[in-house]
This record gives sequence, C-alpha cells and structure tokens, in this order.
Amino acid sequence: MSLPAIILIAVGLSMDAFAVAVACGLAARNFRIGYAFRIACFFGGFQALMPLLGWAAGFSLRLIIASFDHWVAFVLLCAIGGKMIYESFRKEKQCSSSRVVSLGGLLVLSLATSVDALAVGISFAFLDTTILTPSLIIGSVTFALSFAGVWLGHKFGHIFENKLEMAGGMILIGIAVKILYSHMAA
Repeated sequence: MSLPAIILIAVGLSMDAFAVAVACGLAARNFRIGYAFRIACFFGGFQALMPLLGWAAGFSLRLIIASFDHWVAFVLLCAIGGKMIYESFRKEKQCSSSRVVSLGGLLVLSLATSVDALAVGISFAFLDTTILTPSLIIGSVTFALSFAGVWLGHKFGHIFENKLEMAGGMILIGIAVKILYSHMAA
C-alpha cells in the first residue's frame, strides 16, 4: 500500500477521535496543554495499537480466506466509512471535562474511537501490507489531530465536528473502492 493511501486512511480513522476531541475542548473551561496532551496520547496510542491487534488476528485468518480477502477488506472499510457517515448526523457527542480526564473516561473514549482501526488492521493483513509503519502513522496523525481538536473545540466549538467525521467516512469508502478496483484490474 502506498504512503499517500496510508496517510489518507490515517486521516479518515482519526476523524472520529478528532470529533470527540473537539467536543472535549468545548467542554473544557480553559485550554490547558496537559489536558489536550493527555487526550491526544490516549487517542493516538489506541489508534496505533488497534491496527497491530487487528493485523495479528487477520494475519492468522489470511490463508483461510485468501481467495476473497479483497472483498473482506472492501466490506470492512465500507462498513467503517458508512458508520462514520451515519454517526456524523448524530448530535450526541457531549464530553464532560471531568469525566474525560479520568482514566476510565479516557479508556472508554479511546477504545470507542479506535475500534475502526482494529478492522483496518485486519484489512491490512488480508492485503498483505506490513503493519508497523501504517500503525505509527495512524497513531501519530490521530495524536496531532486530537491535540488540535481539543484546542479548536475550545476556540470554535461545533462548527465543523460532524462534517469532518463525514469526510473521514468518505475517505475510507474511497480507499475501499480503490482497493477493490486495483484487485479487479490485476
């Protein structure tokens, strides 16, 4: 998989974490670097870890489903993208500052925003893509966008939140179509 495709996937996956970070920034009374850093570390860390776990699971199944693995990757990426687009229409992204800075709150939000990355890791295994570099890129992009999201949320509120999650879903669906098209053309 090419570096631009991996970066687009990273941006697409990070949009839900970004949207939650924006909501967390909105809930914060003052912008504090430590608060933004903590949220970004959790979101970025989970987004980096989950593709590794998904890849390990998918790699063990790869030989069993080798004849239709491109379809599995296509369906997974389309489902993730579709879910993100659907969720972009929901208005329930409230984030209490006191709940999020707790370890439990951050763990729940980090897990919820990174489940999609687990499925992408499975897709990477089916596509026979190495995982370390994509995982680091996904985690780094999510860290940067989450940190920026807390700041932007504090400054500008919900102006772009849902639109960005929709854009992330559309990016993932576009990557899925490209994967399927390139496999069919081969």
